[in-house]
Amino acid sequence: MKKLILVAAIAAATTVGSVNAATIYEGKGLTYKLKGDWQVQLRDNASKTKDAEVEFDDLELKNSVTYDLGNGLKAFGQLDFGFKDAAEDKQSGSKLEEAYLGLDFGMAAVAVGKQNNAADEFGVEGAYEHAVSEDAFDAAGQTDGDDVIRLDVATDNFTLITSTELEAEGENSAGDASFEIFAATSVGGVELAAAYQTIDKTAGDVDSWGLSAATKLGSVALAADYSSRDTGSVDLDTYNVVAKFKASKTTTFALGLTEEETSASTDATQIYANVTYKFPAQKNVSVFAEISDIDEDGKDLDLDVLAGMRIKF
Repeated sequence: MKKLILVAAIAAATTVGSVNAATIYEGKGLTYKLKGDWQVQLRDNASKTKDAEVEFDDLELKNSVTYDLGNGLKAFGQLDFGFKDAAEDKQSGSKLEEAYLGLDFGMAAVAVGKQNNAADEFGVEGAYEHAVSEDAFDAAGQTDGDDVIRLDVATDNFTLITSTELEAEGENSAGDASFEIFAATSVGGVELAAAYQTIDKTAGDVDSWGLSAATKLGSVALAADYSSRDTGSVDLDTYNVVAKFKASKTTTFALGLTEEETSASTDATQIYANVTYKFPAQKNVSVFAEISDIDEDGKDLDLDVLAGMRIKF
């Protein structure tokens, strides 16, 4: 589940490490942090042909290493593993999700390797599970890659991220080349963001772009985004509208709508509501529940219902 846009949060994410991570070792200019994100849920999805099951989303271990090189320069490395597919008997062992090295210059950082690209930062939806694509970039199917070069630039009120995926023709990691750019800022209490991606495919370029806005009114956060994908044949438009209500220091409710419209007349709409409770003694431990009503052309669907627990560190 993505969070609503927060420029400060995005800026903090552009450097290695996290406030949630556990520091395993720190000394002689070296910092090693381990971050975990484990989510297990009982879900009866919208399909009438499938029974309820225990789902894993996600089971991740993230390893971050930072070396202080002096004069404001840092070297960093990231090695992340996911165990979701292994837990659901889809594969044996772990899955390498991210593996990259880079240099942090303070306001800017450059990283090279297997990682998310700039388009992955876009989006304001607030659902735990999505029946349709979260946005046009997600629908395009290339928000990460094995041969990504990424540049992050961040200030207190502005974030700019650019990335490119190499084609790597002839190599085991060969794929479609791409270029992405994401920018976010705050104007008069409104968080604004824009993103663009072009993917060089054999059948023709796939171009996607999106705009989003978010604001807070007391204990209520409101956000919306629009994104579009052009493949040259079937076009896609995706809308997200979400409101989050903080009922107390521990409890948050969310209501949202995601609508997907295509030029092939295969439209889909998801309306969802969820509640999250964070334990007051440990905010990184939470329980949640969600219900979604899904209307997808050509499909006879039930309500999508889930409840689960999440632990982060």
